[in-house]
Amino acid sequence: MHILIIDDNQEILFGLRKLLEEAGFEVHTASSLHEAKEIINRQHYDVIILDWILPDGSGVAFLKTQRDLHLQSPVLLLSSKNEDVEKAEALDAGADDYMQKPFSHIELLARIRALLRRESSQKKSIIKLKNLQVNLSSREVSLNDTPITLSKKEFELLEFLLLNQNTVLTRYQISEHLNRDFDSLKSSNLVDAHIKNLRKKLEDAASLIETVRGVGFTIKTT
Repeated sequence: MHILIIDDNQEILFGLRKLLEEAGFEVHTASSLHEAKEIINRQHYDVIILDWILPDGSGVAFLKTQRDLHLQSPVLLLSSKNEDVEKAEALDAGADDYMQKPFSHIELLARIRALLRRESSQKKSIIKLKNLQVNLSSREVSLNDTPITLSKKEFELLEFLLLNQNTVLTRYQISEHLNRDFDSLKSSNLVDAHIKNLRKKLEDAASLIETVRGVGFTIKTT
């Protein structure tokens, strides 16, 4: 597990680095937002610990910019501020948690582990294939990091294919899944229509859905 600490206080950096390395984490540090930006662009971090005030700017403003640039790592914001409005500002900017200085090392480790558990749980509901990302919990789909809108049936079709990767699903199985009330089962032509519409919206990711002639469809990853 990789953790990045962004703080200009060398005493805090030294103490946190020692604490986290003893807990089994691989730790990198940055003393400015400029340095942090370069490090984040080179590597993904499982957790980022970010101070509110850095020599070259606001950690909160930096975080908001990085979130807009699709930073996914959980972020724990550190600050000496304890007003509710500051906490709200931090969370609105994209912080996942907030701790006031001075803080307990025991509590800090507990907060980091909680963020890691939350991140692990969320990842289970997110499927990524090439440039396609599907969040099964929020039902959000993005292509090249750009959201795309699917109808209810189109999402259910894509979800069914993704959850059965490397398995050929027959047209009947797909029709049965999309129309759970058996009295409304439709012909295979409707399945082909849904596939066609879905491929059109997936654009260059449409090739992920393969047609198995005379049988049905599949998404192959092996």
